[in-house]
Amino acid sequence: MFSSKDYDQMAQSGINREVVLNQIETFKKGFPYLEVVSAATPKKGVKILSESEKSTAIQRCSSFEGTICKFVPASGAATRMFKELYDVIMTDNEHQSENNPLSARFLNELKRFPFYEDLKVLGAFTTDNKLDIIRKVLNSDGLNYGQLPKGLLKFHRYQDETRTPFEEHLIEAAQYARSKQGVATITFTVSPEHIDLFKKLAEKVEPVYQKRYGCKFDILFTTQKKSTDTIAVDPENKPFRLNDSSLLFRPAGHGALIENLNDMDYDIVIIKNIDNIPMERYLDNNSQWKKILTGVLLEIRDKLFAYLHKIENEYSEHLAEEIYRFFSIELSTELPKVPDTLIKDYLWAKLDRPVRVCGVVKNLGEPGGGPFLVRDSDGSVSPQILEGAQLNLNDKKTIKTLSESTHFNPVDIVCSFKDHEGERFNLKLFTDPETGFISEKSQEGRKLKALELPGLWNGAMSNWNTVFVEVPVSTFSPVKTVFDLLREEHQ
Repeated sequence: MFSSKDYDQMAQSGINREVVLNQIETFKKGFPYLEVVSAATPKKGVKILSESEKSTAIQRCSSFEGTICKFVPASGAATRMFKELYDVIMTDNEHQSENNPLSARFLNELKRFPFYEDLKVLGAFTTDNKLDIIRKVLNSDGLNYGQLPKGLLKFHRYQDETRTPFEEHLIEAAQYARSKQGVATITFTVSPEHIDLFKKLAEKVEPVYQKRYGCKFDILFTTQKKSTDTIAVDPENKPFRLNDSSLLFRPAGHGALIENLNDMDYDIVIIKNIDNIPMERYLDNNSQWKKILTGVLLEIRDKLFAYLHKIENEYSEHLAEEIYRFFSIELSTELPKVPDTLIKDYLWAKLDRPVRVCGVVKNLGEPGGGPFLVRDSDGSVSPQILEGAQLNLNDKKTIKTLSESTHFNPVDIVCSFKDHEGERFNLKLFTDPETGFISEKSQEGRKLKALELPGLWNGAMSNWNTVFVEVPVSTFSPVKTVFDLLREEHQ
């Protein structure tokens, strides 16, 4: 199937040939559907915190003296954000564009967008051709917003300035990712072709915000590793070759970022998407809830560590029963019965894992995955975040379970991936390789099939100890389309 030239190409990118062969087999057999036991709801799986519990969590977070880093996936281009506008200019028909309700709305509301003044500077309004105005937003002879990453677009207008999501994330990090020494650490994952643009913006705004907010910033940039790219195949599941006969490898989706997380050496990591950031007046509310989630994580982590120490020093049948109850009540995880000769090691393996607390919000019809209780390969039932592609939508039981879902995943995750002795876990050992996505794409005018690794908060964290906590919808303000910038939280 592969030549020595192919193997040289793999080696240059650090891609293991055995991994590639396994990917070919995955294309052939597909991914199995997961066995969903139920939706995670306030009855089982989603914690609703009392005022007292919130207060205790904030206090616990405030007294924490370890290291914290905010982690922001920011590599995606904004192309999908402008899909409706691309559809308009593809028609190349000015009359049709004026009658299109989406383009008409965009043009009518243009003064409300924070990039309006930039369009004026570019002379976008010297023409009567409405399509040319839209092109000035999207194309390289204008703002080039269709090709830039979301993190570099102007999202918010203030009285004296405009801000990008990159800047807003810095300001937010100063609230809850600041050390006792006054340093806020934040890592952005970016595309290699955009890293210089991000660094240039960071150099410009960092001293301004350090002075304004009395906080030093430690801004780090990381890129998705080429070694995590996956091979593409043709419709017959044979390696897809470009016109120069070389193999086509594609980025494996945000699940590949587990490699980047695996390189991080912090006690607590807070994950939040680049486009989920409101204007500054919402900052206190968002920061308060980040502190609450962090406090909940610290409490769960301390309990896990305490049980590991007890297993080491005072294991008993009574302790095993107590740990079973802890998993059921605190982690919404039902463990199977195992032979007495194995139970001590089994419980150790279940406790000795990375841990995460995921904020979830009530269903509002927003796109994205949701919290469910899923049967694992060892027979246990544990909390998982699932996407629609992982569910068998032809199964009546699964459809019923979906209809009972009460919450969805806004990607509001606080993590700890150090063990009870302070050593980093190898996060790659806690993924589920049996989860992932196969999608249809095209290249050079030919159809292909692409493989995405298990999503970062789906299969890549499948074997973590997980807690779902309800957070208010006011903490969730994503920008999936350009019209989301017209929502109250962005105006």
